[in-house]
Amino acid sequence: MKFLSAAAYAHGSVGRTAILLINLGTPRAPTPAAVRRYLNEFLLDARVVEIPRLPWWVVLKAVILPSRSAASAARYASVWTPEGSPLLAHSERQQRGLIAELQARGLDLDVVLAMRYGEPSIAAAMESLRRNNVARLLVVPMYPQYSATTTASAFDGVIRVLERTRNVPEFRWIRGFHDDAGYIEALRRSVRAYWEAQGRPDKLVMSFHGLPRRNLDLGDPYHCECAKTGRLLAEALELKAEEYVLSFQSRFGRARWLQPYTIDTLRSLARVGVGRVDVVCPGFVADCLETLEEIALEARREFLTNGGREFHLIPCLNDSPRFIAALGDLIERHTGGWPIRSEERARRQQAAQRSAERAQAQGAAR
Repeated sequence: MKFLSAAAYAHGSVGRTAILLINLGTPRAPTPAAVRRYLNEFLLDARVVEIPRLPWWVVLKAVILPSRSAASAARYASVWTPEGSPLLAHSERQQRGLIAELQARGLDLDVVLAMRYGEPSIAAAMESLRRNNVARLLVVPMYPQYSATTTASAFDGVIRVLERTRNVPEFRWIRGFHDDAGYIEALRRSVRAYWEAQGRPDKLVMSFHGLPRRNLDLGDPYHCECAKTGRLLAEALELKAEEYVLSFQSRFGRARWLQPYTIDTLRSLARVGVGRVDVVCPGFVADCLETLEEIALEARREFLTNGGREFHLIPCLNDSPRFIAALGDLIERHTGGWPIRSEERARRQQAAQRSAERAQAQGAAR
């Protein structure tokens, strides 16, 4: 194996500490060709589709990609913005907001953004960190609820790069934050602010991305973590049991998925006379295709055509100040013991310079 060479080492250099934010990904453009490339990378991940590789490869290449690329491209086009992909635009704002938040706290940290599929890629982000002499790395998958299909896959992407890296940095992970107090408070404030502006619904629907039921049966904790997030948010909002419901969206294929399904739930609510529903998607920290098209357009249509009167989608946390502060709190806790204070930079550089002088006195070239 050919390893990635370390950046040219010089005695006296001070290693950086960095945060790597990872979200799922997005095609580069809302075109069939770009979407096909994105879906190919996404659906070939064995964490995402756990069936034998060869049969799945044949079905993917011969059936799914040819039949779904154009339709998926049209869905992306319906939510595309002048800034491009909504997920990427919101993620970049989160990155900038987090940089400002950490600087305001006096923390000397780099913040880099990557997507598990598509661009900016994990490999490209890790290369920029390597060139910037990053010695300590905290990986932050932007999935509050852990799942092997998302969080573990993000870890896989990082590990594949580190396997080829000669000088591996010290690194840590944030596995999830489904019950983090700051995250729950950010959700509570978001919902409350929306209700203060728009009034309250007859029912709040908490919609999470779905998974095949088989994943739960095999030990994936995602369903349980979604349920806990929903319970904590309901408690924070002081909701009664009959005032909210938890459901799962984005079902694909014929297999049984986590239930109840969001679309079926909305149809049922409309048919029994629920006039207004508000939908919040706590598992998505940034608005994307699944919230802006699947919920705001498709789910809205199903609710209204089945007798519902009023449908509202509460925006995701995106770059809201409270969520950015919650991320800052998480990062401070998970970087404990690392030299991350800006005020320490000069002292560390002085110590490194003294070390360089000693090394050079003993014959080091630089």
